[in-house]
Amino acid sequence: MEYDLLVRNAQLPGTETPVDIGVVGARIERIGTGLPDGDRVVDAGGGLVAGGFVDCHVHLDKALIADSLPVNESGTLEEAIESIHSRKRGYTVRDVRERAAQAIEMHVRNGCTRIRTHVDVDTIGGLTPLKGVLEAREACAAIADVQVVAFPQEGIVRDPGTADLLEEALEHGSDAIGGMPDNERTDEDTRAHIDHCLALAQRHDVPVDMHVDETDDPTARSLETLASRVIETELESSVTAGHTCALAAYDETHAHRVIDLLVEADIRMVTNPPTNLLLQGRHDQHPKRRGLTRVDQLRETGLTVAAGQDCIQDGFYPYGRASMIETALVTAHAAHLQTPAERAVAWSAVTDSAAAVMELEYGLSAGSLATFNVFEPAVTTRTDVLRAGSPPRQVVHEGRIVAENTSSSTLYASGSAMSD
Repeated sequence: MEYDLLVRNAQLPGTETPVDIGVVGARIERIGTGLPDGDRVVDAGGGLVAGGFVDCHVHLDKALIADSLPVNESGTLEEAIESIHSRKRGYTVRDVRERAAQAIEMHVRNGCTRIRTHVDVDTIGGLTPLKGVLEAREACAAIADVQVVAFPQEGIVRDPGTADLLEEALEHGSDAIGGMPDNERTDEDTRAHIDHCLALAQRHDVPVDMHVDETDDPTARSLETLASRVIETELESSVTAGHTCALAAYDETHAHRVIDLLVEADIRMVTNPPTNLLLQGRHDQHPKRRGLTRVDQLRETGLTVAAGQDCIQDGFYPYGRASMIETALVTAHAAHLQTPAERAVAWSAVTDSAAAVMELEYGLSAGSLATFNVFEPAVTTRTDVLRAGSPPRQVVHEGRIVAENTSSSTLYASGSAMSD
């Protein structure tokens, strides 16, 4: 049999003997030794070949605007949101599309071809951010799969008109409904925000992925309200909660009570260490809080815990390279993931666990989608990848090489060359 793509001398994670990977169409046909040549042959040279990275939480509509914003002097989440308002009012579809496409391409070059982006839907920007991101998604469809979450960052109750815009966003092609209940003014409004999002999800048959309690405030209660309402509405296993920084500020008794609710609701958890380490705990006296949710206790319960890049050079986070290797490494530092087993947790947070959040097929075996990364020969383990920090040599997405990081870096089927 002749393969469409054959990768020779590939070192799979956790194995000792290199193998060949034969790809037909979008899937891995066979993994073994001595496989016949294919139309395209890549010699991994004994380097690691591992499943592709997944970014399950990022904001493509805000990407790459940091240098055009006022300086966030306080360094807080609140000032970051406010500083973006004027920029968002001036968005055009083309502006958002070009920045979002550039951010997608950055992901792809770094070995990440599956992305979930939260996109602002509110009365400030209207549907302009959404339309721009949807156009970027279409333009980059050959190199990446992008899920879009309609995200009411400005609130729903406190931003009249957003409820209707969320409905329109779902009708325009959003894949999930987001939320930011802690940005409402009262506990009653927070509950109304959550209930509205859950009702939209049921009506449109889409998953829910909310920003929840992205604050150091130990009195924040959006997370437990969300978990209890998920149970009451029988939406278990279909909801994701991102950030959940306040969970780390709770006393132990209350934290365990909330974690028990999360387990009962089977809520998927996403932590965003790069951004939250920078924003949270900033005005604490020493010792300062780390701004990170309880990664260790959450994963000990068996809940899915993933990590996202979150921000790429915007008002919240002036850094960010769309590198899930960097995100995994920062997560490892922030969550004290040091032993070999713990390093595997950091890797999983940006691979199979992130894929589970997005409800994606994931694997590296015969029959799996051929979405994987080929690293240079000197990189033979996942720990090597984290240590070196270098992007993959070849990025394969659904059977096609979509990027090569060699002496002459190439991105295939680029979405950046877009016309009006």
